[in-house]
Formats: sequence, structure tokens, C-alpha cells
Amino acid sequence: MSPSNPPAWLSLDRDAGDLEGQVYRGIRDRILGGQIGPGHRVPPTRGLASSLGIARSTVVGAYERLKAEGFLEAATGSCCRVAALSMSAVTPPRERPASASAAAPRSHLMMLQPGVPDLEDFPRATWARYLGSRARSMRVLELGYEDAGGAANLREAIVEHLSAIRGVVAHPDQVVILPSTRAAIDLLAFLQLRASGNSVAWVEEPGYASAKALLTAAGARIVPVPCDEAGIDVTRAEGLPPGLIYVTPSHQYPTGATMSLQRRLALLELAHKSGALILEDDYDSDFQYGSRPIAALQGIDRHATVAYLGTFSKILAPGIRVAYAVLPRWLLSQAVETLRLRGIGVPVHIQAALADFIRDGRLRAYLRQRNTRYAERMQATREALSNRCGHLISLETGSGGLQLASWFHDQSTDDTTVVRKLHDKGIAPQAMSRFFEGRARSGLLFGIARSLPESAEKVAQTIADVLAKG
Repeated sequence: MSPSNPPAWLSLDRDAGDLEGQVYRGIRDRILGGQIGPGHRVPPTRGLASSLGIARSTVVGAYERLKAEGFLEAATGSCCRVAALSMSAVTPPRERPASASAAAPRSHLMMLQPGVPDLEDFPRATWARYLGSRARSMRVLELGYEDAGGAANLREAIVEHLSAIRGVVAHPDQVVILPSTRAAIDLLAFLQLRASGNSVAWVEEPGYASAKALLTAAGARIVPVPCDEAGIDVTRAEGLPPGLIYVTPSHQYPTGATMSLQRRLALLELAHKSGALILEDDYDSDFQYGSRPIAALQGIDRHATVAYLGTFSKILAPGIRVAYAVLPRWLLSQAVETLRLRGIGVPVHIQAALADFIRDGRLRAYLRQRNTRYAERMQATREALSNRCGHLISLETGSGGLQLASWFHDQSTDDTTVVRKLHDKGIAPQAMSRFFEGRARSGLLFGIARSLPESAEKVAQTIADVLAKG
């Protein structure tokens, strides 16, 4: 096969994303359909990548999946051939009548979907080497139950990273490792609401819907506190003083606002006086475009009122399933004991591999690369939406993070209806109204991580057409 001539049966939909998955499924389906028989030599990874105009690592990843599942087998040198499969496995399936209610493939709903990082350039081969190295070299001591709060080397690596990048002030023993930020919110809500005897939880308005659901499930009474361009305004809170306060100060979710210093100091003072615990969710603040990341609220806390929450799901990959909480010392022993009791943890070889990945500078390098790429995508998305839809929506600044908030000029617009119509077009923003507890504002929240600059204008025009039709 000539590098300039890709196979006619393998075409990629770049707007749909997951290029590795498309290559994998394209070859797998040809094998299962009988069009590629046993012993057939598949194109070399370098040549196929060149012909498709994608990274070689993408093709390598697809081939590795096919080999792991038994569709391909390695031959002499670097050649791969189709494995010898039973005839029943490669018989073309009988055609079935299409179901009108069948759901669209998930990949078709990925354009502008919030909360999803771009995994196309994730260093899979490098990460696999770190995982493999640690899995082969685990010591007996490391395979026991001793570290319910997490592996010591990962705690140390996280503190080194956070102190340099986010201004967090902590000792490694204040860090606990969890499988997700949601697990951290659930754990800390359980501990604080029970210990304080105060079930009132202040949350940002608008704010993260999953955090509200978790707090409610823990028995909290939710009190929404208004946010504006300077973040949460505790002077506008109504009702009883809080036992717990959930905030996203560096990059407010979903608006993207950064909490001002005056508001931060006021929040810390109120928490100190009321005995409340602040949950600072710093979910994607590693991504700042045109400025250094904003220092964490935890770094200026002088009364041990802040529990700082972070995750590697947004900056690396959700499938890694590693998050962390930096806790005040007075809360630490309770948290670790509860983790031990509930059996919540992250596999030790993943923790060790991630610690090596951070210590070797891989995380810092990846974040630099991602910041450049995401900044380009944020700018392209914002400019395209402004050009095509500016007469219908107003956009937030998009100065950081992986999502871009917008508001309808006509606040009578039903954003949930608009979202349904856009989903039919393969575009998946979220309705801004779903982030409100009280009177809602209507708008759309766009994810930029998978937005390709070359298709931004086309996607924005589709959104404009949907909005114009009402």
C-alpha cells in the first residue's frame, strides 16, 4: 500500500473524535464481516498513519487493541496479520431492520461536550511503560493494606506539583488518594455534616449539579449562594450559617469566573467564624490561557478551613481513576479511617506509576502541550460562536478550563429544547439552566477539549441554524 493511498474502506470522521477507536472498529468490522481473511497482512502502522494523516501512535494503539482481543497476530518483524478465526466468527451477520428508537453512537455526541478531555494525544505508550515497570517491581510491603490514605510516593509527588503550580501549602501526609472527586465530596460531606451537627451546605449558584446531588444524598440542606464575575458572594447568602461550603474558586463551574481576592478572604473569614469546612474543587485549573494558573484558596487559608480537591481525570484521562484531597490535619485521621472502613482505594501499581510519571517531568510536559492545544481550541471555538451566533448568545471570556459558558440574549429560550435539537445534529452542549437551584438563566455550556479549529466555523453555523429555527 502506498503511503499516499489509504485503504478505500477505512475513512475517518474527524469531527466525531476517537480516531483510534475508528481505526480499530474499521479493521475489526472488516475481519468479522469476512472482507479481510485469516493471514491477510494489514498495512504497517507508519504507512497507514501517513496515509490517513494521523499520529502513528493512534494506529499503534488500534493495532494493540486488535492484537489483545485476538483479531491480529504479530508476524515476522513488525508485520501484523489477521489471526486464524473460526468461520462462524467471520460470517457476515444477517441484516436487521433499523430501529427508529436506536440511540446514536456515543462518538456522534462528542462535539462540544463539556467535561471530556481530549485523549487523542495522551501518551499511551509512555504510560503503559510506567504501569508495566511498576507492576513488575512491586514489593511485598507495597501490596498490603497499610496505606489506606494512598501511596507515600504519590502523595509526595502531588504535593511537590501543587506547591509549585497551585500554591498549595501542605505536607504529604495531609493528602489522601481516591478514585474520583465525587468520592472525595461524598466522604468529606459525610464526615463534616456528622461531626458539626450542621446540615446546611452552601453551594454556588449556578453550580456543579453532581456536587449538589452528592451533598443532598449525604443529608445536606442545600442553600444556593449567587455567583457573578467575581465568584461566590457570601454577603448575598440567605438563611442559616453553613456547616459546609462547596466552591470552585479558580475556575467557577460552569461560568468560568475567577473568584476575586476580596471574595476569597471574605469566604475564609466566614468559614472560620461559622466552623464550616470549605470544599475547594480545583478540577481543571491547570489550564489557563494567557496567564499563570490562579493560586489555590487553600494556600491563603490560615485557619485550616479548606479541603482542597483535585483530579487527574481532566488533565490526563478519566480512565486512570485517580483523584486526591489535601485535608486539614484535624480531619485527616477520620478521613483515612473511613477510607479504610469503606474499602475505597486506587490500585497501588497505578499510584506508583503516576508518582513516577509526575516525578520524571512527564506531567509538566504534557500540561504544557495541552495548554497550548486547548488555548487554540478555546480561541477558535469562541471566535466561531461569536461570528455565527453572536446575535443570539453572549459568551463568557474563556480564559481557562475546558468549557465555555454562553447565555441567550432572549431569556425566554428553552435551553433544554435547544440541547435536544443539537444532540440530533451530533453536538452535545449542556443546558445552563440545569446548574441552577432557584430562578435559572438560559444558555449553553460548550466543551472545547475535542473541538478542532478547522471545523469550528462549520459547527458554529450548525448551532446558529438550529437557534434560528427556534
